[in-house]
Amino acid sequence: MRDYLGDLASDLLGAGVALRGRCECGAVAFEIANARDTVTCCHCSQCRRTSGHYWASTRADIADVTFTRDDGLSWFQSSKDARRGFCKNCGSSLFYQPVGANHLGIAAGSLDLPTGMTAGKHIFTADAGDYYTIPDDAPHIPD
Repeated sequence: MRDYLGDLASDLLGAGVALRGRCECGAVAFEIANARDTVTCCHCSQCRRTSGHYWASTRADIADVTFTRDDGLSWFQSSKDARRGFCKNCGSSLFYQPVGANHLGIAAGSLDLPTGMTAGKHIFTADAGDYYTIPDDAPHIPD
């Protein structure tokens, strides 16, 4: 399966830049070192179902993610190719990880503001819900 988060290596903000994020209830909290400045928006049906809309995420190497609280973190195998992390207390959808990958997709909505991020691209746009229009000029990749 193609890595839907894509290669965003050129989108690094730079060493030392950190973002913080958490679930709604605070039972999962984390920091991201070397944060990227783009968000990938996935419109596939699985992302829409697990997030309630399209899945907007940034990518981070696991080595750059520090959990400051993880007692609420739980994972489920969403397909043979990936798992998703969520808070078992409040239900916040937080992470996407391809099997065997050393990186995570991290929900943009879980990050403290300001993030300084912009939409980098929209993927699986052919599967987008019929109740919205993709709102920006970022590249649209149908599948």
